[in-house]
Amino acid sequence: MIATWMIGIGLAALALGVALVLSLRSYNRFAAAARGPASFALPRGNQTSALDAALDPVLAAHPGQQGLFNVLEGRDAFATRTLATRSAGRSLDIISYIWRTDLTGWLMLAELIAAADRGVRVRVLLDDVNVQGLDPVFLGLSRHPGIEVRLFNPIRNRGHAVRRATEFVIGLSRFNRRIHSKAWIADSRLAIVGGRNVGDIYFGAVQDGFEIGEDADVVLVGSKVDEVQSVFDTYWNLGLSLPIVTLWPGLQRPARSFRARLDRHVNSPASLAYLAETLPPGGSPQMLTERLRWTDQVEILSDPPEKAFGKRSGPWLSNRIEALIEQTGSDLRLITPYFVPGKPGMDLLARLRQRGVTVSLLTNSLASTDLMAIHGAYTYYRRRLLALGVRLYELGPRPGRWRRRAFLHSKVFLFDDRKALIGSANFDLRSANLNIELGLVFEQPELLAELVERFQLLTGPESAYAVSERDGRLIWQQNGPDQPVILTVEPEASMMRMMIAGVMRILPHGYF
Repeated sequence: MIATWMIGIGLAALALGVALVLSLRSYNRFAAAARGPASFALPRGNQTSALDAALDPVLAAHPGQQGLFNVLEGRDAFATRTLATRSAGRSLDIISYIWRTDLTGWLMLAELIAAADRGVRVRVLLDDVNVQGLDPVFLGLSRHPGIEVRLFNPIRNRGHAVRRATEFVIGLSRFNRRIHSKAWIADSRLAIVGGRNVGDIYFGAVQDGFEIGEDADVVLVGSKVDEVQSVFDTYWNLGLSLPIVTLWPGLQRPARSFRARLDRHVNSPASLAYLAETLPPGGSPQMLTERLRWTDQVEILSDPPEKAFGKRSGPWLSNRIEALIEQTGSDLRLITPYFVPGKPGMDLLARLRQRGVTVSLLTNSLASTDLMAIHGAYTYYRRRLLALGVRLYELGPRPGRWRRRAFLHSKVFLFDDRKALIGSANFDLRSANLNIELGLVFEQPELLAELVERFQLLTGPESAYAVSERDGRLIWQQNGPDQPVILTVEPEASMMRMMIAGVMRILPHGYF
């Protein structure tokens, strides 16, 4: 009986293995046939765009330096992207993990259409996980002759839920690798790098003020933009980035129906009100250049293309971050919405604490996080962090009449308040081992002071819960309108959130 049972398990495992191999071979053949032609950054040539005209004199005045400024407010992030897009004359190259079809998502689509209408080549690389179900929108966008949309590591079966789910399960080890990078590059002259996706929560457009998104980008001009552009071209031309139109062979969706839908969204009262409140009248690229601060200490960090295939022949971005943390001399401040360090990360922080380095961490509370499962994995490490002497803060609801829900999405690491990393990477195992990430490291005193001030604001008693341990119990403390609030359970989290986090706490954390 037992032998028969074991034979059955062996045959099932063999059948699954064969299915995995056949599925991978089939997908590789499909991807090789479906991939689009290689394309690269456009040279400037004799054409001078509005962005060129604005950047040429300021770059000439700062030879050998890079211009930067922080973008910390959501509406400022929307305005910055819009001004850069409207000033471009040759190309727009964009990577986004998420592109929501909400108010600001449609407004950004309209900006791309307007740019393409005036002759700008537009390339958009999106991660497939968050595009599924939105294919009609991005198919409509890609019908413009000046716009191409590619999906990273896409599921082959698009329109059938059962086949799509089966393909995902069979190819989980491959499909679990995602492009989490974010970049917005105009004319290969200006790049916006950071943590923001495209959508209302990232651009301060959430209705009724119920939800506030905390995020961070940095604008870059100078020679280092070429490196960001090279990263884009590498992943655009990778065999895992497939044109969305090749995933829907034979489907012809008229461009005019997409335009009509776009016009309805862009001209809605809510959209017009948001634009009026967000964009400065008579906006020009000079409004970007006047904010620049200059430095010769800038480094682009990115994952190599081999990571997309699970291979390693050299350092990944996570190794570079680890080296920066190891070099910290006195003070490490971490802002990360998802914190799942694993044993390597905990050992790293322990070494810093043994050297007397002050470590402060801001992450989401259970009430603010959008991913309860990841928060559950984080709680596995919470008491250990406190035992190491880490100063631990969890973002809470914003004070006010309705206690508005706040959502932390910034990925900002500050090293001795002298050097900063802003990018897409979280301090978790998924960013370290699975996702493709992009970041920018820089030293610039004014911008560092701004980021330190932001950290102090977000970890202050009116914004975050200070977490500690007292008599064997966790304590959350936050200042209320009249007196400090001290709690011994996850603050303002529903029972359902607590249950999900509790279950995930005891499961393996390798994919978080």
